[in-house]
Amino acid sequence: MMTRSPLFSLRRGVVAVTVLAHFGLGAATPAYAQQAVTASQGPVLTLSMSDAEAMALESNLGLKADRLGPAIAAENLASARSAFTPALSTSFSRSSSERASVSIFEGTSTSLNTTGLSVSSTVSQQLPWYGSAFQLRWNVGRSETSDPFARYNPTLNSGLQLGISQPLLQGFKVDFSRAQVKTAERNRSIADIELDQAVVIKRVQVQSAYLNLIGAIERLKVAEQNLELANESLRNNQARVEVGTMAPIDVIEAEAEVASNEESAIVAESAVATAEDALRALIFEPTRADYWDVKIVPSDTIQMEATTVDVSAAIAAALANRTDLAVARRRLEITDINMNLLRNQNLPIVDLQLNYSASGTGGTQNQFSSGFPPVLLSSTERGFGSVFSDAFRNTNPAWTVGLAMSYPLGKSSTEAALATRRLEKQRAEINLRDGELQVTTAVRDVGRQVSTNIKRVEVTGVAKQRAERQLDAEQKRFEVGLSTTFQLQSRQRDLARARINELQAIIDYRRSLITFEAIQKAPVR
Repeated sequence: MMTRSPLFSLRRGVVAVTVLAHFGLGAATPAYAQQAVTASQGPVLTLSMSDAEAMALESNLGLKADRLGPAIAAENLASARSAFTPALSTSFSRSSSERASVSIFEGTSTSLNTTGLSVSSTVSQQLPWYGSAFQLRWNVGRSETSDPFARYNPTLNSGLQLGISQPLLQGFKVDFSRAQVKTAERNRSIADIELDQAVVIKRVQVQSAYLNLIGAIERLKVAEQNLELANESLRNNQARVEVGTMAPIDVIEAEAEVASNEESAIVAESAVATAEDALRALIFEPTRADYWDVKIVPSDTIQMEATTVDVSAAIAAALANRTDLAVARRRLEITDINMNLLRNQNLPIVDLQLNYSASGTGGTQNQFSSGFPPVLLSSTERGFGSVFSDAFRNTNPAWTVGLAMSYPLGKSSTEAALATRRLEKQRAEINLRDGELQVTTAVRDVGRQVSTNIKRVEVTGVAKQRAERQLDAEQKRFEVGLSTTFQLQSRQRDLARARINELQAIIDYRRSLITFEAIQKAPVR
């Protein structure tokens, strides 16, 4: 009698010989999964497909990296907008100078000493409208001199200056900073779209891996059923040989069939482990302590429900919502922004410039006689308060209004760059139309796959039922001696193939439905 591998010592008495008539949605844990968990003594995680998707969205490393894209794009947008942030600068200085007296009106025959202290603050900003920019500067100072004829000594001063620049041609509608902001906004939108695309693709991957695991478990169950059938035939043949109604050669044939089915079961069990690892990589944190030990037990089985798909509506939805097409359209918008900037930069520079200033002066004001040398008659004090108010009350105003113009002679580099952008836009538009055609083709193809697979499910189901009836009839013929071991084993193999074919058709149908829904949102194939 043939000795079997220890691999199946646990299963032999607990795996029922059942026929897979249909596959429905259920919450019961598959018998094989319970046995495998018992054998491995590892932790158990029972998951529905929706649970697996939720875990992947939370823990998958690829998605964690993809989620950084919008954050990076947001920082780039903030950086672009910083060009319009007001800038405040402040300076403080002390000064001291000494020089020889060169005039009798300086009132000294030796050297002239001057000391000073000044503080200034400036606020400047490029405005996000029409290329305008302004600079507002306020300064105060105090100086003292050894010149006895100085009108103010010490001298206090305060000044307010306002400068405004307004482009009239180049830089009026668009400039580099505003183009950068618009580009960064489109890139932020692209990052959000690409994250949505990554989520859709990851969902499909998880759903497919979940179906693969269920399919691998069901194939193992079929392999075990075939093995049990082969073992049953072997036991019957051995019993017949013992009573002399069958030749020993039939036992050898039955033992060979058992060995073949045992090998198929070993391969099927390995496929379960491979499918489990594929799902594990999608839904688990790599830092999980029991990452390699936990057993994943699907709580859903393969559901078979005929669904009618509307290919025309799906094509319209895909053309409107597909993430790759949306990204292509955003990139076209960026190309338009760059072209508008280059067109504007080809215009002459004509800038309107406006400058205004007001100042106040104070300190110790000396009054001198009109004779020479002048005689100090009196002194009055004018403090910082009066000096400050003069600067803000339009005291001692000064105005300047002007135009600054510039135009390059000959062809500029921006004209060549603009021609390049035009060609790039034409190429992008052609690629977009080609992408729309590819999307339409892909949706139609997946729609056909849905229709084809539902027909496959129907015909493979009929084929399985016929194989079951043929095996039942062959078994009865064999029991009365009208059939051979070879014929019986052939019927058993036919039923095994029919079961696998129906199972694969159902899996392909479910996968095509998942793809049909997802392909309207993202490129999942």
